[in-house]
Formats: sequence, C-alpha cells, structure tokens
Amino acid sequence: MNVLTDKKTYLNDVSRDAPLVNPVSDETLHRTQHYRLERVRQQLRENDYAAILLYDPVNIRYATDSSNMQIWTAHNASRYAMIFANGPVLLWEFHNCEHLASHLDTIDEIRLAVNWAYFGAGPRVSEKAEQWACEIADLMHQHGGGNKRLAVDKMEPEGVFCLQQKGFSLHQGQPVMEMARALKSDDELELMRWTINVCEHAMERMYQEQRAGMTENELWAYLHYENIRNGGEWIETRLLASGERTNPWMQESSNKVMQEGEMLGFDTDMIGPYGYCADISRTWTVGHARPTDEQRRLYATAYEQVHYNMDMIKPGMTFKEFTEKAWPIPEHFHKNRYCCVIHGIGMADEYPAVAHQGNDWASAGYDGVFHENMTVCVESYIGEEGGKEGVKVEEQVLITKDGCAPLSTFRWETEWL
Repeated sequence: MNVLTDKKTYLNDVSRDAPLVNPVSDETLHRTQHYRLERVRQQLRENDYAAILLYDPVNIRYATDSSNMQIWTAHNASRYAMIFANGPVLLWEFHNCEHLASHLDTIDEIRLAVNWAYFGAGPRVSEKAEQWACEIADLMHQHGGGNKRLAVDKMEPEGVFCLQQKGFSLHQGQPVMEMARALKSDDELELMRWTINVCEHAMERMYQEQRAGMTENELWAYLHYENIRNGGEWIETRLLASGERTNPWMQESSNKVMQEGEMLGFDTDMIGPYGYCADISRTWTVGHARPTDEQRRLYATAYEQVHYNMDMIKPGMTFKEFTEKAWPIPEHFHKNRYCCVIHGIGMADEYPAVAHQGNDWASAGYDGVFHENMTVCVESYIGEEGGKEGVKVEEQVLITKDGCAPLSTFRWETEWL
C-alpha cells in the first residue's frame, strides 16, 4: 500500500474545518454577467431574431445570472426569461420570488410567471397558455421592431401552437445559447477556475478519505459536501464505481462496499460556485494499494489517449480533422469506448460534442471549428469488453492561441506509468 504522505497534499487540517476563501471580486462577476448577456444579444442579431424565450434554468442563469431552484425548475416550467436583441430583459419568477433577482442590473423587469404546465394548471392548460401567449405577444409587438422571429430553447406543444396562432415564427433557441456560451471571457474563466479549485479540493478530500470498507456512496458524499459548503450548487450525475462496476463504465455510485486494491473511478460533473461546471475524471485504487500489472496497463492506455489528444488541439482545427488525427482506440477497447472524444464545458456540458472516427462520425458526428477561448473536456474510458475493470480519466482544458492548457490541475498517478 502506498504511503499517503508521499503524495502531494492539497488538503490541510484547517481546511477540513473551514470553507475555502473565495478570491472572486464583485467587479469580476459584474463584468462576466454583462459579457454573457451581450453574447446572447450578438447571436440574436446575427440570426435576425427579435428575442429569445428561455425556460432552461442553465440558459437563464447564463443570460441573466438569476438562479432559483435550478433542479426543480428544470422539470417544472414555472420561471422563464425573455431577452430582446435590441430591447429589455424580462424575467418571470415563481410565486413570491420576485425579490431573488432584484439586485441584478442584467434584468430590466421582473414579473410573476404564468404557469401553464399541467402540474401548475391541470385541466386549465389551454386557458393559462393563452394568457401566457398574449403577454409574450404584447411584448414582441412593443420591443420586436416588427420582427416576428422568436427563438425558444424548450417548450411544450401547447405554447408553440398558441404563439404560432398569433403570427410568430418560432426557431430553435438552443443553438443561439450554445454558440453564445462557447467562448469564454477572461473574467468568466476566473469564475470557472474557482469552481475547479473547489472541485479539486473535494477530490483531494475523497483521495484522503477513501479506504477499503467504505461504500461508494459514502465516498461520493465528500464531493457534495465540499461543493455545497463552498457555494456550489449540484452534481449532474453520480458516476463513481469500484471494482467490477468500473467495466463497463456509466454505473452510478451505490452501497457497494469497496475492497482493498480494486479500481475506483469517478467523473465529477459538479456544478459549483457561480453555476460553472467542473468536469474532471480520475481513477485510483481503493486504499491506494499498489496497482497490478493489468491495472497499470489500463491506466497507462487511458493516460496516453487523453494526453495525445490534448497535444493535438489547436484553434482553427476542424472537429473532423481532429477526429481523423485523434489517438486510435485499440480494437479490444473499442466496444466500451467513451461516447465522445471531446465535449465543450461551461455552465454544464456544452457544444461541441466531438464524435470518434469511423462509424461514430458517420452516425453522429458534425463538423465545426475549435476557437481560442473555448473550454473543453478531453475524455477517455479504457476497459475491454468482458474485462474485469476499467479506467475513466478526463481533463478540463482551455484552448489558447498555442494549443490547449489544462484548467484542471489535479495530479495523475504518474508512478503507475
């Protein structure tokens, strides 16, 4: 078993008892808020849309920085926002929640939401949707400048019908938001780096606390604990597995008791402070036992895939060119490959999702261009079909003019290589 004190230690005794000190200034946050809003408006103008109507809480957060019961409102359509290309920003809030965003100068007006989803309206859906649509139509007439092209990120069919009946042309709003979110400002990157710092603090806590006899759920709870107490928000998945549950990948944490020497892999998918995502994966052995030759082989292969692909990323490179030149997955690992080779990252997983070469590209791939100031995650899962264990690793990086630079700095098990 490796001696823990031989490892670089990020977590001291004091930090176990106190949250981290947040270095982000109010000025940085304020500049970020207005940068993001202008990014949305720029996309609206480029696509000749009068406005965009947002229901996705992550999109609302990006455009306005308002946040309210993010998980609950993701599946209860009880708050929404409307951003005009050349007009005001309006937010409709849940019952008695208007005060929550009153401090934000990214929002010009806050109103009470009209809930026409079945949970809120029951058999009165048609009546409430018509009331809602009349309000949206009035605003389009006031602020749309005669443009009837409205982008919408997601909506139930009843709402689509009501707005179309009033003469509006509805368009996919998610491409608007994905392209707006794709390029990060320096201030935005500072917020993201803080979330990653919180995440890596939690990962170090997991590293030091993990031991044989602990359940997977017990270990996973440390990520939640450190995230929440440092101002974070939620975890998108529960991807942590040990032993035979690491192959194939995608099993979420359970009450399985971890055994000494087993592989232990996880993917943070952590929505942290300011709503930004830290998406980092690492694999260790339970109890930090010395890895077997087979575990070392799997780990070295996954490490090679991530770092080979990181070294290739350049601004101006197309997704197709990257895929064609990407590290070739050996045949015996191909069946269990990860779902993509690279994906964008910001307030959550974002555009692009870059497919593997071959049949994956033919069935799901799409082209585009890597740009400076994109942030992406470089993925790897290595595990043979029918194999005993597997390795999941992932690095979060910034695309710079010279290539890519890691945003996540958590150490690798380089002594296994």
